[in-house]
Amino acid sequence: MESNLLLAIFVLLAATVLLVPLAKWAGLGTILGYLLAGVLIGPYGLQLVSDSEVVRNVAEFGVVMMLFLIGLEVDADELWRMRHRVMGMGLTQMAVTSALLAVTFKMVGFAWPAAIVVGLALAMSSTAIAMQTVAQRNITKTDTGRASLAILLVQDVAVIPILAAIPLLAGMGGNATVAALGAEVVEAVENPFDWWVALALVGSFVLALAGSRYVIRPFLMPWLARAKVPEAFTAFALALVVGAALVAESFHLSPALGAFLGGVLLADSEYRHELESNLEPFKGLLLGLFFISVGMSIAFSVVIENPLTVVAVVVALVGVKMAVLFVLATLFRMHLAERLLLAVLLSQAGEFAFVVLQFARTAGSVSGPEVELLTVAVALSMAATPVLLFLYDRLWAPRLNSVAGAEPPPGPDGLDGRGKVIVLGYGRFGQIVTRLLRAQGFEMTLIDDDPAQIELVKRFGVKVFYGDGGRLDILRAAGIEDARMVVIAVAGGDRIVSIATQIRHYYPGILIAARAVDRSHAHDLMALGVSVIERETFRSALRLGEKALIALGHSEQAAARVAGAFRQHDERMLRDSYDVRHDRDAYIGFVRRSTEMLDAVMKADRESPLEVEAEVEDELQEARQRAAHPAARGSEDAPEGDIDNAGKRASE
Repeated sequence: MESNLLLAIFVLLAATVLLVPLAKWAGLGTILGYLLAGVLIGPYGLQLVSDSEVVRNVAEFGVVMMLFLIGLEVDADELWRMRHRVMGMGLTQMAVTSALLAVTFKMVGFAWPAAIVVGLALAMSSTAIAMQTVAQRNITKTDTGRASLAILLVQDVAVIPILAAIPLLAGMGGNATVAALGAEVVEAVENPFDWWVALALVGSFVLALAGSRYVIRPFLMPWLARAKVPEAFTAFALALVVGAALVAESFHLSPALGAFLGGVLLADSEYRHELESNLEPFKGLLLGLFFISVGMSIAFSVVIENPLTVVAVVVALVGVKMAVLFVLATLFRMHLAERLLLAVLLSQAGEFAFVVLQFARTAGSVSGPEVELLTVAVALSMAATPVLLFLYDRLWAPRLNSVAGAEPPPGPDGLDGRGKVIVLGYGRFGQIVTRLLRAQGFEMTLIDDDPAQIELVKRFGVKVFYGDGGRLDILRAAGIEDARMVVIAVAGGDRIVSIATQIRHYYPGILIAARAVDRSHAHDLMALGVSVIERETFRSALRLGEKALIALGHSEQAAARVAGAFRQHDERMLRDSYDVRHDRDAYIGFVRRSTEMLDAVMKADRESPLEVEAEVEDELQEARQRAAHPAARGSEDAPEGDIDNAGKRASE
């Protein structure tokens, strides 16, 4: 079947469309849906696609891409703050888990070299499953998310020394192993070539850092942004990921680790959200294919032949890893519920276990039947994680939280609890809003699609991300799920309405504040349920009129009182005219009467404000009622021809 590439692709996509939404609807999670899709179409199901290895080789690039995107979220300062977790949790987990698993497999009959290789291979967890789950649950910034990342980084780095140690362990006894290892160390010290490799590795990292800071960010990215060619930026994003992976691979390091470091180098770039939004679809699709390939690789013939052995291996593997992780999380004073969540997230064997086991088989460290058995155990441990997460959510977490009496993990709000605000458009209008909200302690994310404006404000120390606020993927990359409010400060009435419509459709609970071009535009935004509206020229014109009154002889107090009365009347008229905005005659009549009443208010204020204020207010209320009920309108309505005196709808 796989000889027909289009048919194979169709089968993979069709299985995804059918089973993944079904699994999510059932509360089992998307990962289990992908695994079930792989089982269904694989060699032990309908046999629609039989070569899971080819699918996995392609789909593993999704893991590389995911690490790049994670790197974009972790800047260098945060990585340095995580050093204690990396050294304490990461190294300890790898060493203790490997030792316990090696002893376990030695007790069931494996030779020491084979037991050590298997222990090292199974000690690594699945980056794809763990970090995908962390991203879906939006817990990247929590203790669980940071601890998972720290442990997985150590495991990615450990792949290379593990692969290097396998030939030494192949066919050796304990004394021979120690002797060979000592000889290897002596040779490495005496061989200058090994030192040049280390220096080249450090030099490459420094070169990549310099290229990122002095070439890619100041020149290449702005040039692509000004070109306004979306596919070029997408190609650039893919090239960055591939390039970072190739550089790491050339030094025999994990491609995923190289991609992660590449993302870290660009974490504080103004174009981070644009990179995320362009790569996210590729990452999701490739990771889905990876999980499908894992489901296809489950050899049910091995399970049928050795059911008790397979179950015992999976239970031992998951049990040992969960126990070690739970103890480590306890030592780092994590909340009880988060300890168990971390243990579940990293309880499975990882995708690199497939590579290590196959390499060990080639080197002769582990026999063919043993590799087949362990490969099935690895795949089943991955399949068990979504089930354990389901049990955690439904059974364990509620009880643990109630017993501990603790509050839920900290949310996405800032340290002061005020929350996050996204500002779309950082022109003059957006700048004023941003400065006011930031001064009150709100966490601000600023997005603009003008590279020249971004470069200009960067000189003043302001960080603005590049991106089109009208794109839903950009909003998601900016973290709209965590935001309390979106401020739409872009230019163009139609564009503002389009953005507000999209946000209201996909995120109905979020607050929206928007600039309005004129009165008609404000009514359109009110119809969308926009929470806060400000007409862009109204306040400045009102303030100018107030200053003009002062220049013409009014006192400051009198001018401020008149301007305040005018503002209140006009804003009330804007709200009251909303109901008749689609009835032209009613709208014209309402505006005309309101204008006449405003003149009366101003005149009364000049003569005797206290005597006529109540009377004028009654007349205003009567005018609003007549405008809202066409049957009550008489010959006082304004003619249809000339509405200049009443004020045109859609003008300020």
